[in-house]
Amino acid sequence: MKLHFIDPISAGELHLTIREGRFDRLFFQRDRNDKFLTIAWNNGPSQSVNIDGIDYLFPAQTILPLMVNQTFTFEKPQHIIAWQYNRNFYCIVDHDKEVSCVGFLFYSSAEVMFIELDEKHKRKLNLLLEVFIDEFEEADGIQRDMLQMILKRLIIIVTRLAKKQYIKEQALTEDKLDVLRKFNLMVENNYRKHHAVQFYADQLNRSPKTLANYFALYNHKSPLAVIQERIILEAKRLLMYTDKSGKEIAYDLGYDDAAYFSNFFKKQTGSAPSDFRSAKATIVT
Repeated sequence: MKLHFIDPISAGELHLTIREGRFDRLFFQRDRNDKFLTIAWNNGPSQSVNIDGIDYLFPAQTILPLMVNQTFTFEKPQHIIAWQYNRNFYCIVDHDKEVSCVGFLFYSSAEVMFIELDEKHKRKLNLLLEVFIDEFEEADGIQRDMLQMILKRLIIIVTRLAKKQYIKEQALTEDKLDVLRKFNLMVENNYRKHHAVQFYADQLNRSPKTLANYFALYNHKSPLAVIQERIILEAKRLLMYTDKSGKEIAYDLGYDDAAYFSNFFKKQTGSAPSDFRSAKATIVT
């Protein structure tokens, strides 16, 4: 089943896909113009999911948040229930105070989150799914408002679960977590131009050392590692899904010296950009 809401005035879109035999996303190819965030629920047995060329185990009854620019395919899409929406329909940045999820569900420094559902939350989501289906069929003047309200409820439920499962340290208070969310979102918006921690620290009115201490409480990564991993992730995507040269990719990611970027990429991944592209070529053919 596929259900769609498209607002012709705002261009806001919300799509609900329920147990379809074909469901995937190829961002750098077919779906480049569709800027959708995705919340995928594996409502069947464990299966594999391929995200940007890497296979992960997608356990049964878990939720997987996926970003706009991620390419993904499922081993068994017929067991997937997925909500997809764009910024014009619901912007998590604008609604941060309501859903408290900026930089967490979709911009967390945890690369991939699989959020477990217990029986209580499985029932909640099944009930919410029924309400979604009913509202998609009510094409009236308040349909958008109703769908936004239900989507917000879904985001809140998943965010609460994610926080409980991925934030174990009591020392990471809400104000510190808020700084990390903002840092991750800023990296997402600025990693192509700004590669140094100092830029982000200045924007957040914190010192680089303070940021490092916050991240040590969260996931033991350094802020610099978060920035560099985001750069490398984008470089990998461009190598796999586009025909841009290494020099063009380096320039796109803010490096004037292609040789320097190539050395940086090799240090981070163990492979030169050209070797990485050759090894991954079969994934996109």
